Amino acid sequence: MTGGGRAVLLERPGAHRIVPAEPVPPGPGEALVRVYAAGVCGSDRELYEGTRAPGYVRYPVTPGHEWSGTVEAVGEGVDPGLVGRKAVGEGFRNCQSCERCRAGETSLCTGGYDETGFTRSGAFADTLTLPARLLHVLGPDADLRAAALLEPAAVVAAAALTAAARPAERIAVVGAGTLGLLAVQFLAAVSPAELLVVEPRAGRAEQAVPFGATEVRPPDGLGSLTGRYDLVVETAGAPRSAVCAVSLARGGGRVVLTGLPGAGAEGLDPLGLAMRQITVHTVFGAPPAAWAYAVRAFESGLLNPAPLITHELAWEEYAEAVALVGGGDPGAGKVLLRP
Repeated sequence: MTGGGRAVLLERPGAHRIVPAEPVPPGPGEALVRVYAAGVCGSDRELYEGTRAPGYVRYPVTPGHEWSGTVEAVGEGVDPGLVGRKAVGEGFRNCQSCERCRAGETSLCTGGYDETGFTRSGAFADTLTLPARLLHVLGPDADLRAAALLEPAAVVAAAALTAAARPAERIAVVGAGTLGLLAVQFLAAVSPAELLVVEPRAGRAEQAVPFGATEVRPPDGLGSLTGRYDLVVETAGAPRSAVCAVSLARGGGRVVLTGLPGAGAEGLDPLGLAMRQITVHTVFGAPPAAWAYAVRAFESGLLNPAPLITHELAWEEYAEAVALVGGGDPGAGKVLLRP
């Protein structure tokens, strides 16, 4: 285990610095990972701006919940064969003993919210120490740059598993950000009859076509497509994206909401849902089964996150990286921070 290191420390909203950070020796059941890359997402921007919901952040904190790396050391009770292995890891520090955890629904743990990068030190650092049980090991040839996107991929995998898409169904995805483009890859794998992507940014929408989208439309150009789709997966988290998703679903159709809109988002009409018999599911985070599915899809080549990466910056450029996320730059896709 090598010494030294640095980390991004967010002391309070808008105030951060780069600090020395010695690797934390892994205790019993833990592993120390040397971070290769860490993704920046909208929740990291909320963290920086101070708009994340109370109870879902604890300052000061080292952010970073999307990451890839190599296991450098393990603690007592952990298989020493993990050392040297490439890996990614789950973020939720679930209690493992409540009813929801025992059912495999770890993101619904009743022991209280606790997550790497929000309430625990995260991966915007040279090293990260976490429970080894949260690791998902990758093959020796895995692309660690692309693997840094496996956390959002696991969220989308949770949506795909919940949606239970079937061949020849008409499917729509609302939003062509990172989650939306990953969702297109998962859903294209079931051979849908149609796979529509709804996205106002033409460049982002067109990027969905090589991943399997059969049509792309802006939100104001849906016309006769209202009520057409068996399944709609919403990933945008925009003020009207949930309403748009429900409007696209046919009577008796299914909608899965994964986006997290800000305050003032337009709500759903309960009478309309009941009369049209629409089934609405929601996803927050990803349980172990979804992580396993995402990793398997990545390892098999079914999932290819690499084309979504547009920027790679150093720890010192943390503020610039956060500004790129949701900052209106049409050329900004997935932003990575690298040691």
